[in-house]
Amino acid sequence: MRVGKVLTVLVVLSFTAASAMAAGFRLPEQGAKAMGMGMAFTAQADDPSAIYFNPAGIVQLEGQNVMIGGTFIRENGADFTGTTPLTLNTSTGVFDSKSETQEDLDFVIPNAYWTRKASPDFAYGVGIFAPFGLGQRYGNRQTSIFRNQVTNVEIQTVVVNPTVAWKLNDVLSVGAGVDFMYGKAKLSQAGVVRLGAAPLDQVNIFQLDLDGDGTAWGYNFGVLLTPEGNFKVGASYRSGFRLDIKDADVNLWEINSTVPFIPNPVPPPAALNASQVFGGSSTYHTSASTTINMPATFQLGVAYILDRLTLEVDLDWTFWSAFKSLKIDIENNTALLPDANRPENWKDVVGVDVGAEYRVTDPLALRIGFRYDPSPVPADTLSPLLPDSDRFFYCAGAGYKYRNWTFDLSYMYLDKKDRTVNNQTPNGVPTPINYGAGFDGTWSGDAHLLAFDIGYKF
Repeated sequence: MRVGKVLTVLVVLSFTAASAMAAGFRLPEQGAKAMGMGMAFTAQADDPSAIYFNPAGIVQLEGQNVMIGGTFIRENGADFTGTTPLTLNTSTGVFDSKSETQEDLDFVIPNAYWTRKASPDFAYGVGIFAPFGLGQRYGNRQTSIFRNQVTNVEIQTVVVNPTVAWKLNDVLSVGAGVDFMYGKAKLSQAGVVRLGAAPLDQVNIFQLDLDGDGTAWGYNFGVLLTPEGNFKVGASYRSGFRLDIKDADVNLWEINSTVPFIPNPVPPPAALNASQVFGGSSTYHTSASTTINMPATFQLGVAYILDRLTLEVDLDWTFWSAFKSLKIDIENNTALLPDANRPENWKDVVGVDVGAEYRVTDPLALRIGFRYDPSPVPADTLSPLLPDSDRFFYCAGAGYKYRNWTFDLSYMYLDKKDRTVNNQTPNGVPTPINYGAGFDGTWSGDAHLLAFDIGYKF
């Protein structure tokens, strides 16, 4: 009963996890031991987080095992310097270069795992984790130079993953599971029009908030090879998720009622303001639907174990080509609130994970790791929703065993490579309704992560 209550709390806590720590919006930080080794864990898979990293590994664990913990993330707001469609100087006709920094954000990515070895060759268990998440927030939604594109975006997920594993012989073990995902998405932005020179060059005609949720199903499987000698080989695949969000709430507020600019088809008056277009109120409610395609992943790892030293190298594929576009279908849309169809056209990428563990004494282990994760986002579709870049992860950690207890602590520094992109459209003076998108400029950023897990063997 106590374990059940803890797992329920962790499901709730998983919706505080919204920051993308791998390239794209993937969150591979699902175990403190693995994080201390740069996520190079597919071939070891020797603690309950194997449910996430390689389900075949749980057949290595004797008895019943519970592991609960999480990763705290301090994401420093990314810095931007350059131009956007909102930095046009109407006096000179030139886009002024400006700087803006996102808000610093704190997140927690919880995880919980339970495994049981039912026989020498069969084990089962369940894991709860948050494999994808995204959080970006711009400081002032009234004045941000990105406000016509986004002022806040969040994607939050939680997956429940029942798992089974078999040891087929002394060399080969296999595992598989079913994944149920619940996800939420939020998006905020401003409607902005240009009606002339300053102060009419940037008129906020409304603020918009979209908030919805949905579910998806997937599956995963893994293989673990333990041939004679000091080597172990692991492979793990997790399917993609199609998160369908239907009947999301769309709320408009602060709808402008003072500046008429929409031609009235039935004058008088000759022009309507935004409030009149939306029924004469300062607020407006409708609904929307969208689908977020989350990628499949595949890991292949080789570990070498020599006495107290373990070394592992993994290749980590993320099949981001599934994320081709982001379409938002607005019910009862208008010229001021059209459907959105944002091309993404992300590409598949392969990351590299390298890790080492040295067992100083039987209870104490020290770990170090490195991870390289290239960005899947092409320059022509990079946007302030996720100004992504290649990422370098520097990791260190330690583990300690005391009787039936295990304690794992890890730290990771994430360095986002500076990225310069020129994809601002239109490059000339935008129309009143189509204000433009993209940017011409450079992004930089970093983050700090601290993970802690407690395990107990019954």
